Amino acid sequence: MITLTSTHTQQQEIKKSRFIAFAGPAGSVEEALDFVAHHSAPKATHNTWAYKVGPLYRFDDDGEVGGTAGRQILSVIEKQELDHLVVMVIRYYGGIKLGTGGLVRAYSSTASRCLDEAPKKEVLPVEAVEFEVPFELTGIVYHVLDRFTGAHRQEQHGPSGLTLLVEVEQAKADSLRQALVTATRGRVTFHAPKPTENSS
Repeated sequence: MITLTSTHTQQQEIKKSRFIAFAGPAGSVEEALDFVAHHSAPKATHNTWAYKVGPLYRFDDDGEVGGTAGRQILSVIEKQELDHLVVMVIRYYGGIKLGTGGLVRAYSSTASRCLDEAPKKEVLPVEAVEFEVPFELTGIVYHVLDRFTGAHRQEQHGPSGLTLLVEVEQAKADSLRQALVTATRGRVTFHAPKPTENSS
């Protein structure tokens, strides 16, 4: 898997509209959304973005013609075969309409140029493991997860227990599942993580 090592920015002007891209690593969905919140410009005409974190992805056109901005940014991420990152492209409208094709090219090229120049690194493949355990076993589960260093986790509290989505090195995924089964005496329920896609 290839991701970014740090935040990178790139900008270009197209028919008097200014497009500014920010790209950075994201170890979780929360980190991606924090990146978006931090780099959003209230005075910009549009703040469009996309992230990909393992099987999870999302994009937002922020008022641009549907499919011309966020979806294009995500396509650039996928074409470059990058993961665990977020890309945001801000537009300051310059008074000249670009048309649907022009918008697609503008957002794609700005995101592409930014990622072309961004510093990258290769990391070991990861696998998402999603599971649910009763609340009284969370301490035991945390202890197991601590043994698998480098795992990123997201948590969601439900009526009967805690659901966790953990990313671990692919080679250690089966060992993690077995360790959870043993530690909880079989009181763990595994789920297949589902990719999410939203366009608003």
